Amino acid sequence: MAGIELASFSDPWPASAFTDLMRARHARVTVAVNEHDIAVGYSVLLAVADEGEIANIAVASTLRGRGVGARLLDQALLDAQREGVRSVYLEVRTSNHAARDLYASRAFVAVGRRRAYYRNPLEDALVLRWDNPSAG
Repeated sequence: MAGIELASFSDPWPASAFTDLMRARHARVTVAVNEHDIAVGYSVLLAVADEGEIANIAVASTLRGRGVGARLLDQALLDAQREGVRSVYLEVRTSNHAARDLYASRAFVAVGRRRAYYRNPLEDALVLRWDNPSAG
């Protein structure tokens, strides 16, 4: 996962972050593997009480655009539903149109903007929210 992270983001998480997440009770990490059991993508859902956050989704560059990210997102949202989460939030670069399109296809809506949130390059983040349709 750390290799995919390093290749995917200009400000990547350290490898130790993944070790910590695997131990965290509030984290749900899903890993997509290929036919050789090699990790090709992952998602991280953080769930506390009735709120969740998609902290990260990344897919190996050679497999982007093939539905791996969509399946990871769908699994994270299913996990959120199972945890009783009412709303899931995430941040996305304003320039990341592929990710924004994916999130929109899953009924995420913009609820805010974080100015200069990302570094290298400096860029705003859109804050998106998904409301669990099965939450009462």
